Amino acid sequence: MLDLLLIRLIHLLENVLTLLVIVYVLMTYVVPPWNRWRQALARIVEPMLAPLRRVIPPLGPVDISPLVLLILIQVIADLLISIIRQL
Repeated sequence: MLDLLLIRLIHLLENVLTLLVIVYVLMTYVVPPWNRWRQALARIVEPMLAPLRRVIPPLGPVDISPLVLLILIQVIADLLISIIRQL
């Protein structure tokens, strides 16, 4: 019973983080940097993106760190769920 609750919680967190990253990336294209909603999302998403940006070299004007972050979120969630199911 507890394992199902943890799995649902991990899925929820995975979905929320994925949505926040996608919305933040889209906002960087259309919303000015001083907008309070963009700043609020930046306080959540940028700490996750900053370490990736230090490791991943830029591909010209394209920043692929959000894509890598989305993949990492999914991989970590899948690993946690597989660990919980083995217990």
